[in-house]
Amino acid sequence: MQKIVEVKDLCVKFGSFWAVKNVSFSVNCGEIFGFLGANGAGKTTTIRVICGLINATSGEVIVDTEHFLRGKEDIIKAKVGYMSQRFTLYNDLSIKENLDFAAATHNVSRKNLRQNKEELFELIQLNRKESTLVSELPSGIKQQVALVAALIHQPKLVVLDEPTAGVSPASRASFWELIRKLTAMGKTVFVTTHYMDEAENCGRVALMRSGELIAMGTVPELKQETFSEQMYNVTPKSSEAEEKCQGLAKLCTLFEPCGIHYHVILRDESSLSLFQEIAQVDKINPSLEDVFIQRVEHAASTPTP
Repeated sequence: MQKIVEVKDLCVKFGSFWAVKNVSFSVNCGEIFGFLGANGAGKTTTIRVICGLINATSGEVIVDTEHFLRGKEDIIKAKVGYMSQRFTLYNDLSIKENLDFAAATHNVSRKNLRQNKEELFELIQLNRKESTLVSELPSGIKQQVALVAALIHQPKLVVLDEPTAGVSPASRASFWELIRKLTAMGKTVFVTTHYMDEAENCGRVALMRSGELIAMGTVPELKQETFSEQMYNVTPKSSEAEEKCQGLAKLCTLFEPCGIHYHVILRDESSLSLFQEIAQVDKINPSLEDVFIQRVEHAASTPTP
């Protein structure tokens, strides 16, 4: 498939700290590409290089056939729409004033601005007047207007850095519907999120840890690579049974708390009956959250020999 982003051996160093170390990946045109990792993993730094906001220490970044070269960052910025972790809007300005400002930073003509706003307001089904102050908008609508601001110059690549943080579950679902509509329109979406249920919507996912890319693939591929054995959902029948379940953890290669349940992989299937005596046990498929916990959080907490 045609690639819209190519990152080759990217390194970013701040003083003596390597924020990104030898990261390489590509993003295909028209896909939803998920970029996941714990806080401090290097996700936002990588994104800021792709968006032309900071320079790499070394390595190569190509966006829509354009190489990122010092002094030519504006060429990259014109091809990318960026929505940061916090809403990229000014609360004391109206919707119109915010969008006018965003358009001016990208040299969008008045004619194109008017046309682009009409198309984007239709996309998000805006039901507020343009004169409304951003401070008066509910968080879900503010988020959608911020997306319009990121798209006002009609970029091919849309980069969303934790776009649904701090909004309601209903607003999150609505926003992901917008993301799917964007890809149907031919846009490519590069997104970070801490919500693993959202990341299940991505065509491919990359996992970052401590500045390095540790895994990449489709969601089913990552699940299969991480967990080759049967996983079970174990629900203790009582508080006493829960203590007994915890005592059986030594019989497992995976014993992970999950709310009132445990996600379990057994060392030997013959141990299954011991759990069945004290708990409801069901076969389940691993989730992307299981993958994330195993490959990012657990790996990061494991001491290096």
